[in-house]
Amino acid sequence: MIKVKTVKIDGEEIHVFNSAIFIFEASRGLTLECNMIVTEIVVKKYQREENVIVEIELDDGRLINLIMKVNTIQGGLPQLHLCCDLDNIGEYEDFDRVNEHDTRFPNIEEGITLEDIRKVEMPIESISIKVKLPIDQVEWLKKQKKKELEKMLTEFIEMKRSDLQG
Repeated sequence: MIKVKTVKIDGEEIHVFNSAIFIFEASRGLTLECNMIVTEIVVKKYQREENVIVEIELDDGRLINLIMKVNTIQGGLPQLHLCCDLDNIGEYEDFDRVNEHDTRFPNIEEGITLEDIRKVEMPIESISIKVKLPIDQVEWLKKQKKKELEKMLTEFIEMKRSDLQG
């Protein structure tokens, strides 16, 4: 089985936790496909892209440079699906082949958890919270800097989470 060593999308190397690269045989033709477990941040970055320039380095040293369609796979772990049509499969003869009637797609999620992925790259999200507080607390909060409030809230949440878990 062919293994992916590194992947660059539009010149930027991305962290790949696991992947599968193969030839997909359908009635409409052959495509080179690469499914990858990546971080949530990578999925967010490329989810609206249609085509990207991809450089895939294989474990055997070969380099694949192609323009590929990019899709995100919903459900489960964060995944990117890259694919492009192939006219000549000469240099891909040793790749695994899967056809449209196959039920044996490689399970690239096995052994990886969302917690493992977030240790590498933790997404940061904005949140708005509406609370009713005494006016003196509201006035005090308004005087604080945003970064300091974020730090205090993060520390408070971590303290409460550890209290509830411990």
